[in-house]
Amino acid sequence: MDTRRKLIDYISADAVFHGDFTLTSGKKATYYVDLRKVSLDHRVAPLIGQVMIDLIKDIPDVVAVGGMTMGADPVATAILHQGAARGLAYDAFVVRKEPKDHGRGRQVEGPDLAGKRVIVLEDTSTTGGSPLAAIEALLKVGAIIAGVAVVVDRSTGAREIIEEAGYPYYAAIGLEDLGLS
Repeated sequence: MDTRRKLIDYISADAVFHGDFTLTSGKKATYYVDLRKVSLDHRVAPLIGQVMIDLIKDIPDVVAVGGMTMGADPVATAILHQGAARGLAYDAFVVRKEPKDHGRGRQVEGPDLAGKRVIVLEDTSTTGGSPLAAIEALLKVGAIIAGVAVVVDRSTGAREIIEEAGYPYYAAIGLEDLGLS
């Protein structure tokens, strides 16, 4: 079985919950995809890293991946580790919701990204708000945004919002892959 199919099976089995849920957007949904149930699992994190590398590998000159803490953190580290295993040099970064009020007062943690091409990550996209907030913080430190990549696209408008803002959007898995469309 291929890596992407294995990942889809784990997400379907362990990260899709049915019921009545309120999304970030305030909209109601009959299912919820909680990717942290699998992105922090030792069996699944490597699959996420491999599938996401396959998704972004043709984007030129990307040196780092990351996004808003918390959802993007395990995805970024999975890419960092699986990339290193393949001989690729993707660093990871974390974007805090607010700059720290102590120490160096940073909002973006990790390597210096000034003048560097980065991919903004999200585990599950709904409104596109998290990647756009991360992009805002990254632009302040001089990063160049090469695109936004998500593990699961919920088909709730995030792609359109990100592309309208001028950034390429990449999704590894869609609702149809999870039998939710």
